[in-house]
Amino acid sequence: MSAQSEIKDYVEGFYDGPHATPKESDHGPIFLGIKNVTPDGRLDFSEIRHVSPEEFPRWTKRVVPQKDDIVFSYEATLHRYALIPEGFIGCLGRRMALIRPDRAKINPRFLHYYMLSSAWRKEAEASIISGATVDRIPLTKVPNFKVDFPPLTQQEIIAEILSCYDDLIENNKRRIELLEESARQLYKEWFVRFRFPGHEHVKIINGVPEGWQRLKISDLCTVGRGASPRPIQNYMDGEIPWFKIADATASESPFIFETKEKVIESGAQKSVYLPEGELILSNSATCGVPNFTGVKGCIHDGWLYFKGLNTVHKWFLYLYLVFQQRALLQGIGEGATQKNLNTTYVGNQVVTIPGSDTLLQSFTDLVEPVFMQIKTLAIYNRQLSQARDLLLPKLMKGEIAV
Repeated sequence: MSAQSEIKDYVEGFYDGPHATPKESDHGPIFLGIKNVTPDGRLDFSEIRHVSPEEFPRWTKRVVPQKDDIVFSYEATLHRYALIPEGFIGCLGRRMALIRPDRAKINPRFLHYYMLSSAWRKEAEASIISGATVDRIPLTKVPNFKVDFPPLTQQEIIAEILSCYDDLIENNKRRIELLEESARQLYKEWFVRFRFPGHEHVKIINGVPEGWQRLKISDLCTVGRGASPRPIQNYMDGEIPWFKIADATASESPFIFETKEKVIESGAQKSVYLPEGELILSNSATCGVPNFTGVKGCIHDGWLYFKGLNTVHKWFLYLYLVFQQRALLQGIGEGATQKNLNTTYVGNQVVTIPGSDTLLQSFTDLVEPVFMQIKTLAIYNRQLSQARDLLLPKLMKGEIAV
């Protein structure tokens, strides 16, 4: 590696975003906030806040983000870094800043990976100021952060190696999305539009095919709620996964494999222990979202579970819940501090079931391989991420020759 220098020697400029929030708009450029940057350095546009085209010039007076700029958070949620892609139209949000690399001196992709490394994190954390409400990194200090970069040709090789992992991960993510969409569309075609095999020969009576039933979820299984051992601090730092809603938010598939928190055995005994592959439904915070346990563990009281499922398979009920999210949210009760779904309300949701077990089995035979492939790809992505994260610091420190 080369001798240490300062980051300002490799960039064209540093810019911060506006210190305010624009008016709500249902269209227009993206107001890029912290929530749009994932911990592993990707942009996430699943939830977007827009700036109206009329107001956009006002919010880009300092800078207009362009391809290969690196945006990062400097206050509240720290250590979020992402590379601006080609075609991006938007502005920096609150508590977001931007570095514009000098391409003659630094490879932008390399710089992005470097900012995700422990070397940059250590430098940034040394400058953190802990405030009364949030931590922040003074932007005036960032230009003087010490860095240790190899020559440009080596930067490009390192960036190419790490990008191969990220490209595979992104490709698998797209495959996961397409696979799940195919299962959703099949469910919609058969059980919402009633265009199932042989539907041409079945009469519709009172809005459903002849011989079909309307049953409550409680007729198909028991709906239960997770549990949290109290006081929770007495049961933390164990080895048993403890599923919370935030773990689903971080997952890129319906299967949750990792939990941020783990409990000890006695804590698990005071919670609800579930095996791998169980269907669960969020009942607080982000309500009405179904997932599957990717590993065995216990569930926080922010989850509902379905015990003794009969008649229909868990894949069928999962897809039903996906299509029922809006209806489920109508049953949210106002809690003292947050909104919650009621187990009785969920149990009373009506499911339209075919009278033929053969049709249900045919549906299961078609979608089960789809969900198994989703699970396989999600596991593969975890392995790719872990391999990339192990490789990144070694490449940055020059421990692996390139």
